Amino acid sequence: MTTAVLPDSPAPARASGAVRFARHLGALAQLAAVGVIGSAIFGVLVTFLSLGVSLLLVIGIGALFLIAFVYLMWATAWLEYERVEGLYAYGLPALRLRRSGRPGFGGWLRTLWQQFIDGPMWRGIASASIATILGLVTLSLVGTLVSSLVLPFAPLLGGDTVRIPTTGIFVSSDWAILVGILGIVVSIALLVGIVLLHAMLTRAILVPSRESVLLEQARTAGTQRASAVRAGEVERTRIERDLHDGVQPRLVSVGMTLGLAQQKIDSDPTAAKALIDEAHTSTKAAITELRQLARGIHASVLDDRGLDAALSALAARSHVPVQLDVRLPDASAGRCSRTAEAAAYFAIAESLTNAAKHSRASETRVTVRLREDESVGGRPTLWARVEDNGIGGARILPGGGLDGITNRITAAGGTSRLDSPAGGPTALEVSIPCAS
Repeated sequence: MTTAVLPDSPAPARASGAVRFARHLGALAQLAAVGVIGSAIFGVLVTFLSLGVSLLLVIGIGALFLIAFVYLMWATAWLEYERVEGLYAYGLPALRLRRSGRPGFGGWLRTLWQQFIDGPMWRGIASASIATILGLVTLSLVGTLVSSLVLPFAPLLGGDTVRIPTTGIFVSSDWAILVGILGIVVSIALLVGIVLLHAMLTRAILVPSRESVLLEQARTAGTQRASAVRAGEVERTRIERDLHDGVQPRLVSVGMTLGLAQQKIDSDPTAAKALIDEAHTSTKAAITELRQLARGIHASVLDDRGLDAALSALAARSHVPVQLDVRLPDASAGRCSRTAEAAAYFAIAESLTNAAKHSRASETRVTVRLREDESVGGRPTLWARVEDNGIGGARILPGGGLDGITNRITAAGGTSRLDSPAGGPTALEVSIPCAS
């Protein structure tokens, strides 16, 4: 068993002196811009928060301001993540909007609350706040630097005293050059210090520590393991139910029919022949059911010909017409892992089964794509969406088909989202990393 050793945090490759100098200048320019723009953004955020709180109990319109406040904070944090990643290339994942995965108004309220308490968003806000403060200090130091650059030339204008530009301070002409040089050195030193401080603080705030990475990996592994166990239990229950309610009674009936035929074979050969024909028909039906049950356990065509062919065969057997839109790279360009393809296949198969049994749909649409997902480091992700035009109202119930889908997708390291309002339509989206 191989144990992976994680670094304290992702670190970019050592850059050359010219690259580091250009990065420092870019950081100063960004901080100066953030000092101006950030002040305006945080002013807007404070305004929306104060209006939302003050108007919430008066006419209720304050709720709109509070909702806007939450998503403006997310947009601010997203900009901060993108700015820091573009400047320092820490390998930060793109900030994503939170989703509760629950339908209806209650699910939307839960989503809003999860977004408000989202830790990465608040870390982005903290980093943006510090960058704004440092930006204002940077603007002040740039003004001081410009004044110090002008000051050594001020004695050329004559006079016993010289006024330092942008300030109300007067110095003797004899000391103007020394004060100017000292101001230049101090301003440049402080600007360099601000750049280094900004890099250190953004790294400490936005880049996850080794402990947090290990904790998140352990939590994810625990969730996937629990989901795999739960998916296995749901699948076992389904197989037992199909055997008990379908194949087993049919085989019992075949045995009883053959027993009756055996009793009549001497006294009534014609009736015995009819019973044997009936048993033969029931046997073929049982074989068909066993084949369908085997496909539900393992789809051999998935291994032999890939996901596209497997879904085509699945759509051909569906009782509800299926519009299939699968756009995947050629097999020569590489396929997703067996785990990812199997999870997507069985999620689509169960969705089509539910549409045929419960949704009263007259049409379903299946869309499958291979995407680059920034939330998993830009790695290929298998994305699928199944939508029907039925009556909606689908819910994830313990032990049900949708519960099995959710657990199976989670066990494969992916995510699922169900949207099924009353009256329809029903849409299920799954996203699974290609490399598990």
